[in-house]
Amino acid sequence: MGSPIPMLAILLVCFAALAHGRPGYGPGEQDWGFVDVRTGAHMFYWLYYTTANVTNYTDRPLAIWLQGGPGASSTGYGNFEELGPVDLYGDYRSWTWVKDMNVLFIDNPVGSGFSYVDNTAYFTATNKEIASDLVELMKGFYANHPEFETVPLHIFCESYGGKMAPEFALELYYAAQRGEIVSNLTSVALGDPWTSPIDSVLAWAPFLKETGIVDHDGYEAIMEAANFTAELVEQERWIQATAQWGNTQWEVMKASKGVDFYNVLKETRGDIYQRQALLTPEERLYRTMVKYDIDEDRDALLADLMRGPVAETLGISSNVIWGSQSGSTFDIHRTDFMKPVIHIVNELLENTPLKVAVFSGGLDLICATPGTVNWIEKLDWSRKSEYLNASRTAISVDRILEGYQKTGGNFTMFWINRSGHMAPADNPAAMRHVLRTLTTFG
Repeated sequence: MGSPIPMLAILLVCFAALAHGRPGYGPGEQDWGFVDVRTGAHMFYWLYYTTANVTNYTDRPLAIWLQGGPGASSTGYGNFEELGPVDLYGDYRSWTWVKDMNVLFIDNPVGSGFSYVDNTAYFTATNKEIASDLVELMKGFYANHPEFETVPLHIFCESYGGKMAPEFALELYYAAQRGEIVSNLTSVALGDPWTSPIDSVLAWAPFLKETGIVDHDGYEAIMEAANFTAELVEQERWIQATAQWGNTQWEVMKASKGVDFYNVLKETRGDIYQRQALLTPEERLYRTMVKYDIDEDRDALLADLMRGPVAETLGISSNVIWGSQSGSTFDIHRTDFMKPVIHIVNELLENTPLKVAVFSGGLDLICATPGTVNWIEKLDWSRKSEYLNASRTAISVDRILEGYQKTGGNFTMFWINRSGHMAPADNPAAMRHVLRTLTTFG
């Protein structure tokens, strides 16, 4: 009779392959933890195992969600405001992505959300550094969850994530090619992306004028500020360009009397721009890109949730305060903020087999769809003509027109109807179509 030890080892391996995570905050099995991506730099992830009716959760893909900012929290905002299983008030969300696939929220870059650095010397300052940290995070994640190494991986993002995700995908692909990591990376999708910041800024005035939100005088004031921003970008005066972007944003606020930058149809208080006048330019920048919502009460609700019930449930040390370093994270990236990464998207399309996609809500202002279309036209890869010559088709869900899509080569653009910047929350039906198209789940 053989030794029982090998059989025990086999049973342990099988159990590990079938085991789910642990109870967390909200329904379903979860897991979470910190990865030391560098000395003094600690990145936090929160994994939701799919609740789909499958034999094993590895039968469904793994989707990463990266928030914007830089400094906004995926585990906070993306999770509770957009696509996680419960919303800010603890109610179950019927359209959660977790019903269809495994979802990995990452607080990135370090200093965002629960991710933190021991001191300011360990912050990232460039997109390349952010990408390197994310690759290290994935090495740690796969070490903890080796069953996901062969599961198709799809990177989704929003806003400033449209700068971080392409370079992360590229560096992860190259690391896998070098044998440094095992990962079944399959696609990267950029949601309402800040991929080419100046193209977004230059689209503000025409978009607002055509929608009747500003008049000719407002258009001229915004356009003058935007053109000056473009001059500074052309001269590669990056810090000044970031400051002038803030000035352009303030011209929008004055001319529109406080339009919501993330959904131009959203109700706002008529005196909101007057309240914003009391803020410093730096505070206005931070609130726009990191806080995500002019509604200070809603911001406070999220902070209280993350620092209270969530931190307690997940056993986060009281020394780690969610969002406490997000302002510094934003500030230190000012020199990188207005730099485009069109060349990175080109490299993804030309040098990798990955599917690359962009999805954009038609009611978004901060990364307005016309600006996104403009930078997509600047892409230059060998199969570009296939995209240019392709027909745009309708996205129809249950006979409702939810948007449009166009595919050529390994690139797809999705136009999302009735949606602002936060497309997963604004139009979940269209986003489920995007998810199915890119991941072929189920």
